[in-house]
Amino acid sequence: MALSPVESHGVTARLSDIANQAGVSEATVSRVVNGKPGVSAATRQAVVAAMDVLGYERPPRLRQRSAGLIGLITPELSNPIFPAFAQVVEQVLTRDGYTPVLCTQTPGGSTEDQLTEMLVDRGVNGIVFVSGLHADTTADMDRYVKLAGRGVPFVMVNGFTAKVSAPFVSVDHLAAARLAVSHLVELGHEKVGLAVGPRRFVPAQRMVEGFTLVRPRAEHLVEHSLFTVEGGQAAANALLDRGCTALVCGSDLMAFGAIRAARQRGLDVPRDVSVVGFDDSPLIVFADPPLTTIRQPVEAMGQAAVHALLEEVGGTPAPHAEFVFQPELVVRGSTGARPR
Repeated sequence: MALSPVESHGVTARLSDIANQAGVSEATVSRVVNGKPGVSAATRQAVVAAMDVLGYERPPRLRQRSAGLIGLITPELSNPIFPAFAQVVEQVLTRDGYTPVLCTQTPGGSTEDQLTEMLVDRGVNGIVFVSGLHADTTADMDRYVKLAGRGVPFVMVNGFTAKVSAPFVSVDHLAAARLAVSHLVELGHEKVGLAVGPRRFVPAQRMVEGFTLVRPRAEHLVEHSLFTVEGGQAAANALLDRGCTALVCGSDLMAFGAIRAARQRGLDVPRDVSVVGFDDSPLIVFADPPLTTIRQPVEAMGQAAVHALLEEVGGTPAPHAEFVFQPELVVRGSTGARPR
């Protein structure tokens, strides 16, 4: 098949397209496509990945037989941080030969419990929970104890509880709040407010703890709301009423709401009010102004979650402990010196 085209969905892809994308010769692509020996596993993977990127269907001999199904349950997809986690988890699972099954909760629709039951009925090998009920301190953790009793391995992302014996992967929310507040204090801000999600959630509790470590007598400058644009706007309005010149938000979406609240008052960001987000989710860099935020190491966290789960699936229990990942302050255009 030296120079013949690869047919897919009526589109003809020249071997040269795939070769260019994979950074290999056309002869190498031909060997991979035809299942010939003399190609390393890494090169074969690069050619297959190039075909996927270019949107071409893999020839039958290159289609991997699935090692099994792994469920991934997220609370929603409207917050870009959850698709970001899903993408990393799905990439790592696919690379390891597993088929990911993405399940998203919907208001008034499927609950986490219903999705879990559906996945177990389908015979999944394991489940990854991202920001699920495990992060809610008021939720009954018996659901996870029962799930473990049914022999289904699982791993939790963001939201530790000592009541469940499983691997947990978290970003250090306490350190995140400290990073954000310290950055604003260095810029001269004296009245820094914190806008976070509901009190019952572990990440919100940890951010409050980090905030009060840096600002010990500033509990009155903490405002709990929803992790949404509207939630951020409501919290920001309350904090601006209390004279805050800088706001730390529990998510990038909340930060967008805070910027909206400031602008509706005729205030400029960052000249009059500085705003820090949390997540550094995709597209945030295109915000106006580009958002200063605390970056979650999504890639590393997603990989760790999958590796811990696959250890469990393989019969080698991963440590039933919390793996804590350090966040990073990314300074952009939404923070500046305190207004004079």
